[in-house]
Amino acid sequence: MDGIRCGLTGSSVEELRAAVASIRPALSDKALIDQLRGLEELKSAIAGLQARVAVAFDRSRRRAQAATGVPVSEQGQDVGAQVALARRESPNRGARLLRLAKALVSEMPRTMAALESGQLNEWRATLLVKETAGLSVEDRSAVDEELAADTGTFEGKGDRAIIAAAKAAAYRRDPRSVAQRASHAAAERTVNLRPAPDAMTYLTALLPAAQGVAAYAALTRTADSARSVGDSRTRGQVMADTLVERLTGKRGGISRVEVQLVMTDRTLLQGDSEPARLKGYGIVPSEWARTLVGTGDEFTVWLRRLYAAPGTGELLTMDSKARIFPPRLRRFIEIRDDTCRTPYCDAPIRHIDHIIPWRSGGTTTADNGAGLCEACNHTKENPGWTAEMLPGDGRSLEVSTPTGHKHQSKAPRLPGHVRVRNAPRNMVQEVTTGGAQSRRDRRRLHKRAKALKFARRAGTLAA
Repeated sequence: MDGIRCGLTGSSVEELRAAVASIRPALSDKALIDQLRGLEELKSAIAGLQARVAVAFDRSRRRAQAATGVPVSEQGQDVGAQVALARRESPNRGARLLRLAKALVSEMPRTMAALESGQLNEWRATLLVKETAGLSVEDRSAVDEELAADTGTFEGKGDRAIIAAAKAAAYRRDPRSVAQRASHAAAERTVNLRPAPDAMTYLTALLPAAQGVAAYAALTRTADSARSVGDSRTRGQVMADTLVERLTGKRGGISRVEVQLVMTDRTLLQGDSEPARLKGYGIVPSEWARTLVGTGDEFTVWLRRLYAAPGTGELLTMDSKARIFPPRLRRFIEIRDDTCRTPYCDAPIRHIDHIIPWRSGGTTTADNGAGLCEACNHTKENPGWTAEMLPGDGRSLEVSTPTGHKHQSKAPRLPGHVRVRNAPRNMVQEVTTGGAQSRRDRRRLHKRAKALKFARRAGTLAA
């Protein structure tokens, strides 16, 4: 199966890529639509082939690991991560793609046939797999047979119709399992934060239905009440402001919480347009950053000087003065790396990892430290995985997988790396906010800013 069913070698992949590149848009409207349909069916067929390739790789890895005496419970633990790197996806997404592939190839042949023939796309095949995830192999196969997606059952159907049909079939086969899934789903409740355009964020909560409905009802009730007495804000604005106030205990939304903002001294003091970086969010406009720092009584502001090398943007050192990374060194690495250093993974940093392991003589230093999420740190411990910091700018990390493939990631450059002419080192400011700012605090900040500005003109900030 590994080489015969998949049928694609490196050269045949290149031939397929060349064939696709040679296709040109048709001349008539009808032909253009026919082209779109044909290309969509081709994408589905390729997705099906990717699933078979992933399963073949998983089986091959397990056989190889079994031959070396790896316990069954530990076999294939790093396969999802390798699939992720090959598909330029995050490790979490790679694991889900591998689970999807296994279900389609081994347990849902009719859904797989529909995918390969173009009757279903990868997303809708994923919906069918997801809605039957709690069933036994036998019941899942029975549902697959009942729905018979390869016969055109879902032709013209939308996502909701597919989900409803799969749920109904699953419930008829095993109502107890479906009910247990619902009761256990509460354990998956969580809150997530994702960047949105224009210095905004999406704060989402996965909650049990009753709690989610109750929370939303409370926000809408408050918004309707405020609007009824003449509040000029829109209903959505009142709901958003109420959510922030109730969570933080303060209208401004930040109380006893540290928010780390990194910007250049030029941005802070001279009105430069160089963007800043907000930890946990990403790049923010310079004007927005200055506004946040100067929000009056909302925050207490501390300044910590960070020094970055010109040209590369590599973080060199910062103010303040074993095996476990000490707090200040950990903070240094977190600021430098920003998110998980595994290629294609942008999850928050949870662990500071020794690039060269401690047991192999690796040192507890910034050059040998990398910020990783928890899953990637555990994956790196599997046999055959190595990492090394590449020489040069001090920002490039190369990860090698058990198959010999190499993947690189670079730590993001700090704000201000572009304007570096004639400056031996570039200084950026980390602005930490939290609590309430008094007049004395503001005066101290003003004096510090003037001193920093004078020192820069005198050339004393280049350490």
